[in-house]
Amino acid sequence: MQTNVNNIINFRLPCVCLFFMSEICVIMAINEIRKEIRIIDVTRDNIAEMGIFCIKDKKAPGFKQKVKWFSHKLNKGLRMKIATDVLGNQLGFIEYIPSELAWRPIKADNYFFIQCIALFVKDAKHKGLGTRLIQICEEEAKQENKSGVCVMCSNGPWMVSKTIFEKCSYAMSDQHGRYELMVKKFKKINQNPTFIDWTKRQASYKGWNLIYSDQCPWHEKSVTVLKKSALDSGIDLKVMKLNTPKEVQNGPSGFGTFGLIKDGKLLEDHVCSLGILL
Repeated sequence: MQTNVNNIINFRLPCVCLFFMSEICVIMAINEIRKEIRIIDVTRDNIAEMGIFCIKDKKAPGFKQKVKWFSHKLNKGLRMKIATDVLGNQLGFIEYIPSELAWRPIKADNYFFIQCIALFVKDAKHKGLGTRLIQICEEEAKQENKSGVCVMCSNGPWMVSKTIFEKCSYAMSDQHGRYELMVKKFKKINQNPTFIDWTKRQASYKGWNLIYSDQCPWHEKSVTVLKKSALDSGIDLKVMKLNTPKEVQNGPSGFGTFGLIKDGKLLEDHVCSLGILL
């Protein structure tokens, strides 16, 4: 019996089409799932499970120190929100705190201060995730009768650019070097946030000095590397850990929670490598 080739082709073609259409449907379904974003409140109770977004390795020293810092009673009112898709993939986060307890050299009364905001997924930016996180902060600030929200911005490393905040109607209230203090006020009569001049305190630091705090989980690794480098190079590096917001606010670094100083000159104000000592 002769097989009809045309019948076979006609039979297989719909099957192949259905197969590819099924795959396309699955891909589309996954993409739709990823579009659904969840905002999770990180608390003392769930931080060990949720993590801190910046460092994925929960065994890293920086992770452990950040968790300890996050849970400290000094940080009353500290908030962290992590955005995930429904599959649990983390897309971005925001960390903010009452401005009086800010771990940056600022003076602001009755504001929320955004200490960190980051998006590590390109698609998230197109979905307006950054704006959504900022809006959540603003909504909570209004609920607590705050005067507004402020944030430190810079085009340099380890800082968010002011562009996203300008789109959210923030205006510059102060500037010092590469840093800009942006604010969104809910009441025009409220006093603007200002910088505390960190350069005035730099002259008191003689020799090599390294200051840091656990607010940023990356500091622990950088401090370890710099200490070893100093030891290997015969450099007497004085290391001081900043344990309170006041120590940071009155410190010698614009970034606040990190600074490498030599004889009154600030060499780096953010996480750096051993190369700076060589």
